[in-house]
Formats: sequence, structure tokens, C-alpha cells
Amino acid sequence: MSSLITIVGAGLGGLVTARILGLHGFEVVIYEAETSIDARAQGGLLDLHEYNGQLAVRAAGLWDTFTALVRTGEDAKRVVDQAGTVLFDHPGGSDSTRPEIDRGDLRRMLVDSLRPGTIRWGYKLTSISVDGDGRRRELQFVNGHRATAEVLVGADGAWSRVRPLLTEARPQYSGVTFIETTLADGPGRYPETATLVGDGTLIAPSPGQAVIAHKHADGSLTTYAAVTRSAEWLRSVDLDDPDSGRAEIATAFEGWAPQLRTLVTESDAAPVVRAIHALPVGISWPRTPGVTLVGDAAHLMSPFAGEGANLALLDGAELARAIIESPDDIEAAITTYERELFTRTETFAEASASNLMQFFGNDAPGSVAGVFRRMLA
Repeated sequence: MSSLITIVGAGLGGLVTARILGLHGFEVVIYEAETSIDARAQGGLLDLHEYNGQLAVRAAGLWDTFTALVRTGEDAKRVVDQAGTVLFDHPGGSDSTRPEIDRGDLRRMLVDSLRPGTIRWGYKLTSISVDGDGRRRELQFVNGHRATAEVLVGADGAWSRVRPLLTEARPQYSGVTFIETTLADGPGRYPETATLVGDGTLIAPSPGQAVIAHKHADGSLTTYAAVTRSAEWLRSVDLDDPDSGRAEIATAFEGWAPQLRTLVTESDAAPVVRAIHALPVGISWPRTPGVTLVGDAAHLMSPFAGEGANLALLDGAELARAIIESPDDIEAAITTYERELFTRTETFAEASASNLMQFFGNDAPGSVAGVFRRMLA
């Protein structure tokens, strides 16, 4: 138990790893590029699943804290066509098996559960050098700090700087881009739009584009206008000029119901572009002593299976469990963890890729309504 566990990245997977290892007396340090927990917005809601995300929260000893943060009723799901006709409607409830939580609340819960000083904020990793026998790595950070790691966990997301130690695989653009917009007080200012969105999440898919929106408890509406466009088109959209940028994006939604177009054309904040990337389905790598990955660093996939955050949480819990069960042979522990990691994530990556095609293929929106009927039946 003498080895220091070094984690790069204070995302969900890295935080769960640190939390569980800390509960069992391991020394852990997390280096995080952001300067604080409040450095940026954390995104929308997550629904945690019984077979992965919830297991991790329980393993971290945080179930009661988690349930107090759940957004009751916001697990409602509705699928409509571009005219606003409802094709599928699943009401929210207090007894959902997939409770919703704000991603920011979940991350803060995990941060607050760690021993003070576990996270080194403002440490952006720039490079990693490996010594002669390949078992010690020196981390170099933008602030000039250097650190040596014998056991290194890459929890640093899609563009991980740790991943190249293990594989040459890099995320590829999926052809889909989300443009995020925000409206405050939807019911008060845009009552017809808020009514169509309902109490939780609205999905309005069609061949080539979609509107995905969520109504929060405070009445605000977060929307992702999804378009299938080339990387060249994406670079041509001028979102530094919000009015011009939104007008360009809105051309993809000509003829859609006014309530849906409002979600695309109006925003109280500058639009945020999120180009969707994914690592190859079935990604794996040869065992490299003392290094492994969790979360998006290990298996970045599109959001169309709803599993990314849940898998990151489970990755952290499973890696910690393996180390706890084999504290005197961490290499064996990582070997066990990765063998199971590769198996469980391939299935979800395949589902994610398949669902992306259903969201934007010629059978949308009917194909999407079918996905939710099967998932929530």
C-alpha cells in the first residue's frame, strides 16, 4: 500500500477512484487543469443507472448524499417530430430507477468527499517523460511543477495526455455537432415552448438534425441543437457573433414548429459548440506497467447511449476495487481491471454508434421513439 496513486483529471472517474481508495487508506493525488470546481459550467443532467453509475455511488459510500441531490420528476422523457407532434411521452416520478442529478452537483459531491489537499487545482499537464525501465514517469505542468508517478491513472477526458502512453488511437469526429443554448424562465417568457418540452427532456429528431432540450426545476431551458455537418462547415460558423452564428445554425431547422425553433434561435448566453467525437469501438491496448485510463480517456463515445458518465463512475469504482483487493501487486490489479474494462465498454460503444444512426437516419423520429419505448418500457 506504499505506492502513491497519481490521477490526472478531476472528472467523475478520477474522483470516484480517489474517493474509494482514500476510504481504504491509500495515498492519492489528483492533478486538475481547472483552477477550481467553479471554473466552468459542468453541463446538464445525468441519469444514473442501476447497473453502473449507481453501483459506483454506493461503493463510494455516498448514496444518501446522492439521493438528496436527485432532481425528482426531471427524468421525464418526450419524443416529438419536427411539427411538435408527441410520439412518445414518459412522465417523471419520484420512484425512477434512473434518477436524474445535475452533473455539477454530482461532481461537487465527489470533490467534497475527498480529504483536503487531494486535488491540486490549476495543474495543467503538458508532457510526460518515461525513464529507462519504463516504470517511472515524470509529469510536467504548465505552472512549472514536476511530479514523478509510479502508478498513473489517466482520467483526463477526450483529449487525454496520458492515453498516448498506451495507444495511438485518437478520437474521431462523428459528423455530429451540438450547439448549446440557454433560456432563463422558459415558462414565463416562452410558455408554448416550455409546455412542449414538458417536465424533463424533449427529443425532436429527424434525418440529419435534432433538437434536444431539458427543462430544469428553476424553469430554465438548456438546448442542444444537433446537426450532421462536416468539420469544414463547423469551422465556417462564426459563433463569436452570436446573432450571426445562431442564424446560420437555424437554417437547418427551417419549417420546424415555432416552439422548437425558439430553442435554437434564442439564447440568453453565447452558444457553445460541442463537436461530438468518439474513440474506435472495441478500443484496447497492451498492458503497460503502472498506467491505465478511466472514463472518456479510456472509451470516449457519443452521448446517444447515455452511458458515458455512468461508465466513468463505474470505471473509477472498479479500478479502486481491484487495487484494494490486490494492494501488494497493483500491476496485477490493473491487469484485472483492464480486462473487464475492455469487455464491458465495447457493448456500450456499439450501442452508442448504433443509436447515433437511429437519431439521425432516415427512420427518425420513429426509430428514436422506438428506442425509448424499449428502454423505458
